[in-house]
Amino acid sequence: MATLPILEIPHPTLRKRAKKVRTVDNKMLKLAYNMVDTMKSAGGVGLAANQVGELWRIITLQMPDEEESRVYFNPEILRRSGTREVEEGCLSLPGYRGIVNRSVWVRFKGTDHTDTTIKFKADSMLSQALEHEIDHLNGILYTDHLAEHEKLYRIEEIKESDLEEDDEQSQIGNYDPKESESPASLKLK
Repeated sequence: MATLPILEIPHPTLRKRAKKVRTVDNKMLKLAYNMVDTMKSAGGVGLAANQVGELWRIITLQMPDEEESRVYFNPEILRRSGTREVEEGCLSLPGYRGIVNRSVWVRFKGTDHTDTTIKFKADSMLSQALEHEIDHLNGILYTDHLAEHEKLYRIEEIKESDLEEDDEQSQIGNYDPKESESPASLKLK
């Protein structure tokens, strides 16, 4: 597979709504696998198709501590519950992070790479990643959700000790794949 260029803010494609995938065919699978390679190469947790210039409802995810990447076509959040503040970054805005409000948990539905409908309840980092990537498909950026606009900051401006403290508070690494109801979608090495 291949890595694709990642569009950065303020590219107009990032503000467009992606179209529904009608058929999970070889063209869509190739795009999805290229997105997995791109996401892994960039060191990201998730990637939406419009971040690589394709307006299709496709997301890829790579949770820490999971060997397998996830690919979902036509993903949607069926239900949300609660609110929490979390730290987020984005491959389309490299070098920055910000505090945003996300759900405590979500009920998710999508189609995997085998054209099977998948439904599950997600919390912690998985729910955050799902909301972030589905927002991309709707033309919404995480900067639109900033708890306070002054909370967007450049990563290199922060001292190392502050990063360690923020990581402990946000509990982003709290995701345990053994507790997830969702099967990982595919394994690409």
